[in-house]
Amino acid sequence: MGAGNQPLTTTQAKLRALRSVMVDVGLDAYLVPSVDEHINEYLPENKQRRAWVSGFTGSAGDFVIGKSEAWVFADSRYYEQADSEVDTEQIHISKLGLEEHPGLTEVVKKMAGDASSFELGFDPFTLTVLQFQSFQKAFKSTGIQLVPIAGNLIDPLWQDAPAATLSTVFALPEELTGQSAADKIAAVQAKLKALKADLLPLTKLDQVAWLLNWRGQDIPYNPLFTAYALITPEAAHLFMDTSRVKPEALNAIEGLVTCHPYPAYAETLKFLSAGKNALIDPKHTTEGSLRLIQDGGGQIQEGEHPVELMKAIKNPVEIAGMKAANLKASRGKIRAWAWLDAQLKTGNPVTEVDFQQAIERFYAEEEGFFGLSFNTIAGAGANGSIVHYGTPNPNKRLEPGELFLIDSGCQFMGGTTDDTRTLLVGDTATPTQKLRYTEVLKAHINCAKQQFPKGTDGARLDGITRATLWQQGLDYGHGTGHGVGAFLNVHEGPNGIHKLAHKPLEPGMITSIEPGFYEPGWGGIRLENLYLTVQRGEDAQGQRWFGFESLTYIPFDPKLIDWGLLEPAQKEWLAQYYCDILSLLVHTLSPEEGQWLQAICQIPTSS
Repeated sequence: MGAGNQPLTTTQAKLRALRSVMVDVGLDAYLVPSVDEHINEYLPENKQRRAWVSGFTGSAGDFVIGKSEAWVFADSRYYEQADSEVDTEQIHISKLGLEEHPGLTEVVKKMAGDASSFELGFDPFTLTVLQFQSFQKAFKSTGIQLVPIAGNLIDPLWQDAPAATLSTVFALPEELTGQSAADKIAAVQAKLKALKADLLPLTKLDQVAWLLNWRGQDIPYNPLFTAYALITPEAAHLFMDTSRVKPEALNAIEGLVTCHPYPAYAETLKFLSAGKNALIDPKHTTEGSLRLIQDGGGQIQEGEHPVELMKAIKNPVEIAGMKAANLKASRGKIRAWAWLDAQLKTGNPVTEVDFQQAIERFYAEEEGFFGLSFNTIAGAGANGSIVHYGTPNPNKRLEPGELFLIDSGCQFMGGTTDDTRTLLVGDTATPTQKLRYTEVLKAHINCAKQQFPKGTDGARLDGITRATLWQQGLDYGHGTGHGVGAFLNVHEGPNGIHKLAHKPLEPGMITSIEPGFYEPGWGGIRLENLYLTVQRGEDAQGQRWFGFESLTYIPFDPKLIDWGLLEPAQKEWLAQYYCDILSLLVHTLSPEEGQWLQAICQIPTSS
């Protein structure tokens, strides 16, 4: 804490204060994960502890501090961002995935050295059970002890932390959800009975929001509210400040859910655990909740969280809402692109912020607009290589010959969107720009048109997507795709397309496809659509075959495509995609915008 309880303002002062507290509680090191008590990716302002102490604001990446050194761990999406945000005189940056850059457990082991006892403290409510188990395994043969600390050591130091956001919570009608809260709770309870489990904690906010058909605005970009829930085979319990819930939403769960104050979660979980089997998903439950169950005399039964899969497989009403929302977002981005072309053709200067404001204005004009689904990424030139570049620059003008990467999305009543296009500023692309862009486009198309048998997981599709890029010596550090919620989180599981995605894709799941290429100083390319997994047919042996149906309808920049590099099947896919774009959207645009779209969607017949 600063002198006279004044707020700490420098990294050096924050680290000094935290080390002083560590000495008081007898710790050799302290871990500050990127998430909060609800495993949120996007954090409420008052829970951004790692960002406060380290300066690093990426949505993933942990922080650890020892007696004489501190480290931030950033994956490839945040290499450049970490370089620009972290005070490297005080904190080391480990760029995960690069040779000679250690992981968190390796750093802690080096801190501990040959010490027979080394205590690593952590807040058990900011670590999932799976993370705790992985640390236990990594430190098994060392003197390193994982020490849970009651309360978070950052909170009393952060004197000027913002107040918690307590938004108004409202209910969605069944016309948007397709299923009542009563039916969802009954389905979860049936699953518990089938698994012979007595208790299920709901830690993640999107789980609670989905289950109750409620939404709020406590969390940036995600229509969520802060709450816990507990489900037993006979009852449902909610823990939150219900004074901010609209009466009609409370009426919808009357007699179905017992409401408690938010702080009552811990004692109620301990009480309900006595002699019971609690179903715990190690990926979606915190170590803090697990310890409460054990303290209450409960038994742990590990398994997949039933709400995660139920939430991922959208029902027909949710699918219709997602289609409508993504069509609106597609129109917004098309209009913004047409606006940009008109500005550049008339010689008007455009900055990254100018475009950000324009596209968000077009989004807001769409019916049912609720807000953005993440901070708009609008990176021109070298800024496009920063994968999650979330701070468009009002002084960075778009210059002829640069690539311009725009990754943006919205929340609409009934649907969530996320799409990315990379555009050329000006009229003439270099051979390198065209080659790299076309290879990324080919990778996107190859995944989008892929047919695959039931049981195929995202890890296999990830390899298929990268195959042609690898032939050209190109790659990208992030996954190929992530699951997307229905008017929920823009990133959700269990489905995805990446090397660790081992959950088979099922009809009703919505996943992004977003291959890319990035080179610091040169720029970046990413091409992203959202796709619905659908059944394509069944063969003579009874094998079901699945494929993807696009929810996003935005053309690709013709100035960056080397048509000669596309195979006939890829051109055929693109031709059908452009036909769909025109039939769905051209009549909804102004005459000028419609003409512009028709011109963009032309495929050269001689290519």
